[in-house]
Amino acid sequence: MTDDLPLHVDTLGRPPGEGETFVLLHGYGASSFSWRTWTPTLATRGHVVLVDLKGFGRAPRPDDDRYGPFDQAELVHRLVVERDLRDVTLVGHSLGGGVALITALRLLDGDPGRLRSLVIVAGAAYLQRMPPFVALARRPRLSGTLLRLLGPRFVVREVLRSCVYDVTTVTREQVEGYAAPLRTPHAARGLIRTALHIVPTDLEALAARYREIAVPTLLLWGRYDRVVPLAIGRRLVRAMPNADLVVLEACGHVPAEERPRASIRVLEVFLDGRPTLR
Repeated sequence: MTDDLPLHVDTLGRPPGEGETFVLLHGYGASSFSWRTWTPTLATRGHVVLVDLKGFGRAPRPDDDRYGPFDQAELVHRLVVERDLRDVTLVGHSLGGGVALITALRLLDGDPGRLRSLVIVAGAAYLQRMPPFVALARRPRLSGTLLRLLGPRFVVREVLRSCVYDVTTVTREQVEGYAAPLRTPHAARGLIRTALHIVPTDLEALAARYREIAVPTLLLWGRYDRVVPLAIGRRLVRAMPNADLVVLEACGHVPAEERPRASIRVLEVFLDGRPTLR
């Protein structure tokens, strides 16, 4: 727990206030481990804040039902304000992308000067087909039993294989890095509670506000994303007034894992304010 919030936070790079501030939010079932290919680059530019969202990674898993995207965004917003983070670039992948969009709106409503830019990587933003592994987690008894019987390593390997474009790119390091937190007590609680509340009841009202986010925004998608389809990114870029969509070829749902060099290059071009690569 950090700052009395049910999050786990690590920091890298420069001290707060020296350079840019990057707040990184992972996807469903993941942790800050998912940013390991990007953090060395970001750490040279400023202060990096790696967040394990409530219920995931090394964060607490309290026995309540406040695991929805708005609940997570409230915690991230409080973290930014309580630590007085400024010149912030919110970076979110998948579920974390949806949390980043909501957090951005909260910051713009209360203290717009804190937010510098957004990076949304295959971010959840609109109503879509539920990914099979999330749909399964919405069946608590079955998913909990399968996790115990099959083991975290098997489950993680199969989920990763369903997410990437090329299954041969899934490594033992990846599998073990994502599986390790699932061996902790109450690991299934975070997966199940988040899955049950993953779609906000007022999603249409939220989506109508995306046009209010006018800070520079990078939308990064894999051409063959089967979890959050590219159509979501195309819809989002039309809604946001200062967004640019970059699509990586030979890539599925996890660009930082599948195309680390290409995705870092796109990220640096965006952060430098240069015309976005296509």
